[in-house]
Amino acid sequence: MAARLKVFVTSDGLTDYVVATTSKAKALAAWGVSQDAFKRGHASETHDPALVKAATAKPGEVLRRPTAGARGKVQALRPAKPAKTKGPSKAQLKKVADLEAQLSAMDARFETERAKLASEAAALTKRRTALEARAQAERSRLEARLATARAALG
Repeated sequence: MAARLKVFVTSDGLTDYVVATTSKAKALAAWGVSQDAFKRGHASETHDPALVKAATAKPGEVLRRPTAGARGKVQALRPAKPAKTKGPSKAQLKKVADLEAQLSAMDARFETERAKLASEAAALTKRRTALEARAQAERSRLEARLATARAALG
């Protein structure tokens, strides 16, 4: 058994929009409305014979009456054209370019500092190696003198 169609109507103040569906939720979906227009009093079920006849002839299709509350002819609602997607604005493009330039500059500074620190690390390693060699040589001399002094004690 097919569900019974009901006819619902809403208005934007200039045009009445009519749809025949099985539920209020389906009517809201057909109108593209996410808030409950029925709860707010902006939409309702209608029993107007002209609207019922026109809407039930094309179930699920949104119909319109050009003047709100008028007894004018009910027309099929043309589907809305999809909104054109705009590209990024000049300001957005400039912001991205500026951030890319800042990132490149930061990378260059980082590489310069890293190379400088690597050079300083190499110099410190060389100094440490020389210091260790001097300390080892001096230790060897002192140990030899200590051994000589102990031998002289007897």
